[in-house]
Amino acid sequence: SIYGVVDGLFVSNFAGKTPFAAINLVMPFIMVLGGIGFMIGTGGTALVSKVMGEGDAEKANRYFSMMILFTVLVGAGLTVFGLVFMRPVALALGATQDMLPSCVLYGRIVVGFTGAFMLQNVFQSFLIAAEKPKLGLLATVAAGVTNMALDALFIAGFHRGVAGAAIATGLSQCVGGLFPLVYFLRPNSSRLRLVRTKLEIRVLANACANGSSELMSNISSSIVSIIYNFQLLKFLGEDGVSAYGVLMY
Repeated sequence: SIYGVVDGLFVSNFAGKTPFAAINLVMPFIMVLGGIGFMIGTGGTALVSKVMGEGDAEKANRYFSMMILFTVLVGAGLTVFGLVFMRPVALALGATQDMLPSCVLYGRIVVGFTGAFMLQNVFQSFLIAAEKPKLGLLATVAAGVTNMALDALFIAGFHRGVAGAAIATGLSQCVGGLFPLVYFLRPNSSRLRLVRTKLEIRVLANACANGSSELMSNISSSIVSIIYNFQLLKFLGEDGVSAYGVLMY
């Protein structure tokens, strides 16, 4: 939340009201895509923890690795979907002609990092199951500091506007998602490790069903934001979306 606020702080002060409103307009759609990572992480962690509790470390590692592989594949698919449909989605969300270029530019850049964002969400749950919660905190803080520093560099320093904000966000998600990935790929002191695996549809379905409540919570809050933005645009225009964005931060 803090580095989301910093994003808005730099964009509103250095890029202006319209780009700020554009970011707030497309952000709920981006959060829905990334929220699938919460579903996989929550449901997958419950399953892996159960298997660990049964004393089958080999199966736990295999299921854990399968969840990460599944996240990468789904993330790649959602990235393609977001890149292709970002313009029609922005129009459907009510983007004005002034806001549309910023919506599409910001949305496409951030969606390009969807896989890393999903991994970041997934690993936050699995690091707890692996008995490494402090590492999860470190990854989150590192991602936040990276985002804030790059916001200052790209937006205030290089004057890249919404593109700078999007690149800073995407790179910070890489820090939060890829740092744990490298950790689990190497020999480590946790209870989990990435190993060779294959997709097992039934197991994946059970994990996703178990974690679906997290996804629904994410989707419902995003839909509320979308409806608010849609109505605010209708009655107040960009000023309404910007004001709502400030208050939500």
